[in-house]
Amino acid sequence: MHKSLKIHHFLFLRLIFILFGTGISIFLFQKGLVFSAIFGFLIIFLFLLELYFYLKNAFSVYDRTITSILQNDFTSSFAKYKSYQNYSALFKLYETLKKKENEQVSKDIVYRSILNNIETGIIILQKEETDWNIFLMNDYFSKHFDVPKVSRWKYLKNYLPKLCEIIEGQGFQEIKQSLEIRVNHQDTQTFVMQTSRSQIFNHDYFIVLLDSIQNVIEKKEKEAWINLMKVISHELLNSITPIRSLSQNLQDLVQQETISAEDLDDMKSSVATMLRRSDHLQQFVESYRKLAMLPSPKKEKIELSKWIENSFQIMAPLFKKEEIEVVNTIAFDRRLYLDPQQMEQVLINLLTNCIYTLKETLNKQIIISAEVKEKRTFIMISDTGKGIEKEIESKIFLPFFTTRKEGAGIGLTLSKNIVEAHGGYLAYRNDDGKTTFVICLVDR
Repeated sequence: MHKSLKIHHFLFLRLIFILFGTGISIFLFQKGLVFSAIFGFLIIFLFLLELYFYLKNAFSVYDRTITSILQNDFTSSFAKYKSYQNYSALFKLYETLKKKENEQVSKDIVYRSILNNIETGIIILQKEETDWNIFLMNDYFSKHFDVPKVSRWKYLKNYLPKLCEIIEGQGFQEIKQSLEIRVNHQDTQTFVMQTSRSQIFNHDYFIVLLDSIQNVIEKKEKEAWINLMKVISHELLNSITPIRSLSQNLQDLVQQETISAEDLDDMKSSVATMLRRSDHLQQFVESYRKLAMLPSPKKEKIELSKWIENSFQIMAPLFKKEEIEVVNTIAFDRRLYLDPQQMEQVLINLLTNCIYTLKETLNKQIIISAEVKEKRTFIMISDTGKGIEKEIESKIFLPFFTTRKEGAGIGLTLSKNIVEAHGGYLAYRNDDGKTTFVICLVDR
């Protein structure tokens, strides 16, 4: 009744009516109108009773709304009580929190779905007083390690004691190391474990990531084979398709009863083209053989300066022809243990790459420098060319990948393989607009 009014307005009006009714009933009783007075008091009693239940219901709605908010229970609906204008702000707060809770639940579902589809073992711990509870364990962790989704750290220790022992030994602090774990009673596998710890809203979380080294290697090998097959298929089709087409054309010509001079010229042209494509295919196969059958390095002691000088002497005519200035900033000498012929080939390949990048540059300069750090020798070859485009940086070491029409696409790949066969690595970086290749060699 009159729920559209504010509660305090309702109470004020009812109290006025009750006081007025009480006064009238007393007046009637004094006048001897006993039955009228009794009827008046009965009406007042009914009003008091109705007021009691109204207030009880109003405070009950208030308590239920507050309790629902405190307990994060947003399943109730208070639509039928929205006529209580006193609680309009409270109901608005409830609906706002309900909307945010639904959004958060949706996000949690998406995040858990993402984590469950990652091929990395993930487990998140949450600290409760002095113990740790398992806040989240993704499907990969549970299935790969054959562990049920337990809720306590002490239960996990029964399934993966070695993992838990390492984490506890480090006091649940950040760790990055490899470890061997026996999976499903099979052979042990090597995993890389990374952990991190963070505090969010007074909650302490500890995150453990486990990556199988075997899976990472297999994935990389698969990607490498796919890329290699794409390149080989492309090169083979580029040669075989025209050869087959020309062969078909020759077959049609030789089946004729007479061969005209024009047909003879076509046959000569077709044969010449087939020979060129065959030569290209042979060169391609030879390049592949060089990569696949790289001999083991025949190492010997050689001075760093001699190695650099020998390579420069071979490339000197090309530097002169292209008007390229070579700046050698190496101020020290050092004896290295390497295969002179193979490592000279590495420098020649890198310098040839520099010459190509400097073709359309006015300031043609190649700078070679070196430094020694922690028993490693770093040789840097830089040029002032246009550099390597961002889109192809990740492909420059792929076999047969090249941006040069006359290139075979094995120079950088072969150089990388040679350096790695010496126990080092070959890397690329872009420093202040300069293209730099870095050769790292480990001192014996």
